Amino acid sequence: MNEMVLLNGTHNKPNASSVNSRNGGSFLVWTLTVQLVLCGSGVYATDGTKNCKLSYESVSERKVLNRLEPLAHKNFTAVSKTTDGNYTYVFQLCGDAAGVPGAGAIQVEDNKPTSKTVIGSYNATRAIGGSDWVMLIYEKGDAYDAHCSKEMRKAIFMISCNRKIVGGKLEVVLEDRDRLHECFYLFELDSNAVCPALPSQLSTGTIILIIGICLMAVYLIGGFLYQRLIVGAKGMDQFPNYAFWVEFGNLSADGCDFVCRSRNREEAPAYRGVSSEPLEEEQEERDDHLLPM
Repeated sequence: MNEMVLLNGTHNKPNASSVNSRNGGSFLVWTLTVQLVLCGSGVYATDGTKNCKLSYESVSERKVLNRLEPLAHKNFTAVSKTTDGNYTYVFQLCGDAAGVPGAGAIQVEDNKPTSKTVIGSYNATRAIGGSDWVMLIYEKGDAYDAHCSKEMRKAIFMISCNRKIVGGKLEVVLEDRDRLHECFYLFELDSNAVCPALPSQLSTGTIILIIGICLMAVYLIGGFLYQRLIVGAKGMDQFPNYAFWVEFGNLSADGCDFVCRSRNREEAPAYRGVSSEPLEEEQEERDDHLLPM
């Protein structure tokens, strides 16, 4: 009996270290689970253009860069066939192009598919914009082996306005490496993200007219339903305030006739100063002398 009490006492009073380790393990499991759920739901997704680090941080360049937000999280691919070989280029806005960390644009030679050359980093970005275009520049790519004084590569993307598409096809324009300094890769891309906002085509008078038509439609439809369903009117009486509009129309017609008429309604007699009644009386008097005396 004492042994059972001792055993029960031992089991009912676990030491503090075992409790802490158990709670700590549970907390760690729950933390990992929550992180996996958040990652799967996209909470830890990249922040689009905010991932780009400008070479010279400024409000104007950051504003231009924010215009390209619809292009974030997308890989754009272009193929170039030259005498030196065939190359594939991958571009991503403020993200890892083809999964290469820090690379905004990469070059892959077809003969060496596992070798990826970084031609621009989004950690060294510049953004210049106009009314309907943006020039995005990625600097600090991999250094040239024998060209351009072995300086770092640079990629330039000319993004032009095209209202029909969010992100068009990436086109390779040229690789200018036959110079001592400032060599670059030049690309073109169409997107509606850089298009200016369309001005409103409606004038103030048009807006007022539209509002008036809408109010009139509400008045007619609502009044018609009220007269028909609630009042129980039939025929023309179903129109709201039918008597008022009929009277208003008659008064309007009378007023228009009064203002716009060009002659008097009463016609002048054929002979002035002679009326029809005296003629009849005069004729009766002429017949009196024919009667026998």
